Amino acid sequence: MNKRKGYRGYIGSRPYRGDRTPQHVQNLVVRDYCQRNSFNYLLSATEYAMSGSYIMLSETLHEAPTINGVVLYSIFMLPKRQKRRLDICRQFLKQGASLHGALENVAITNEYDLKKIDEMLMLNEVVIHS
Repeated sequence: MNKRKGYRGYIGSRPYRGDRTPQHVQNLVVRDYCQRNSFNYLLSATEYAMSGSYIMLSETLHEAPTINGVVLYSIFMLPKRQKRRLDICRQFLKQGASLHGALENVAITNEYDLKKIDEMLMLNEVVIHS
């Protein structure tokens, strides 16, 4: 019997990839993703506006053993620094929780998925800075 509660939403209050999407719109995208995938949606954690802050994502990590996963508004909300990003993602995976990017319709459920998503994020950084 699965005792995990569902999927925690994760939205933000700062721009991601240069776009500032209102929080209510981010929540709509996360809820829609959960509905389309038959996920039990848990209210979203909202990240602080300070650049480089991942306080709420870290708090959600403490919940990982009791939830199925986290549905981020966008996979681009993950930390830009690769080491930090991989560490956080692997901690979720180690505890049996997956990560999802609702806007991009992608999921990280294993190490292979993580490598694909990490490569996509790194390529995006190269394109932005060239």
